[in-house]
Amino acid sequence: MSKKRIWLSSPHMGGSEQKYIQEAFDTNWIAPVGANIDAFELDLENYLGSGYVTAVNTGTAAIHLGLVLLGVKAGDEVLCQSMTFSASANPILYQGAIPIFIDSEPDTWNLCPTALEEAIVDRINKGVTPKAIVAVALYGVPYKIEEIRTIADKYAIPILEDSAEALGSSYKGKRCGAFGDVSVLSFNGSKIITTSGGGAIITATKASKERAIFLATQAKENAPHYQHSEVGYNYRMSNVSAGIGRGQMNVLAEHIELRREMHQFYVDLFKGINGVSVYTVPNKNYFANYWLTAILIDATETEGISNESIRLKLLEENIESRPLWKPMHMQAIFRDYPYYGKDVAETLFDNGLLLPSGSNLSDDDRARIKTVFLNLFGKDKKRLDF
Repeated sequence: MSKKRIWLSSPHMGGSEQKYIQEAFDTNWIAPVGANIDAFELDLENYLGSGYVTAVNTGTAAIHLGLVLLGVKAGDEVLCQSMTFSASANPILYQGAIPIFIDSEPDTWNLCPTALEEAIVDRINKGVTPKAIVAVALYGVPYKIEEIRTIADKYAIPILEDSAEALGSSYKGKRCGAFGDVSVLSFNGSKIITTSGGGAIITATKASKERAIFLATQAKENAPHYQHSEVGYNYRMSNVSAGIGRGQMNVLAEHIELRREMHQFYVDLFKGINGVSVYTVPNKNYFANYWLTAILIDATETEGISNESIRLKLLEENIESRPLWKPMHMQAIFRDYPYYGKDVAETLFDNGLLLPSGSNLSDDDRARIKTVFLNLFGKDKKRLDF
């Protein structure tokens, strides 16, 4: 009998989602409008502690709307973290704008302040002031919030905070999703909480929220007929999906703690293994949800064991793992766009690996994962005790 699959990060239902979904069916609000959407947005606003939330159908849609709200148009340049998922960068192309990719720094693996400012100065010297900065909280670890904000303000460039992976993470007690001029979240099936597919855009004013809703609902104007004077989008979240989100908010704190426990599981596992380090926040100012736990492998210290050999060994046991995000400036579609920095992002990609991190992993799952690593690195099986 084959072993059951251990996934990198699978949906984890809390049990109350069905109640809110049933409410949508009972009231016949099976549409991108309804009580669940309003309540889910309010739950998120209360959780974040600031800003106005608009629920949309994907995190990618949220990034696209964020760029529109920031005034990004065709021909504009947008600075974007290279080490990220493509959804951070694709909406730049949707707008006909030009992505300018920035390297990571080794402390948080996020946007490098030095490379960012070098890029800004160089673009200005070339006659173009970038229109926005897309700063990502990679795998739930906040970027260097204060340093990036100082640079952004110095050159009057707004920040689009991509916290798609960082709901529940914080910096100095302030939650991710509250640091950008515009911020976004994702509720994809693999995220901390899910609405199946979904996302949210967070704005500073109610007027901006109303603008986001207007654009997300095909830019329909107030008229008895369908009246449109500008391009709109079909981006609003459905009332059914928002019902899932309401139920998921009830277990958000629990799911964050379970993800953090998985991260600690890996920290403990690799304490006695040379050449393997676990991606961890740099200091106590940072609080990470550890949506995904990542490791770096130095094959010169592991007797040749690499990230790829680990991935394949886990795969033999039907355990999913995955390389880190391949940097955008290395992707075929983005290869010809400008890039600033050194080789931090490339080195991370070459040597990193994402490990199963879900909040629904069991003790049996952890034992299987641990056995693979102890066999691979020739460690004592007694360390399997929990």
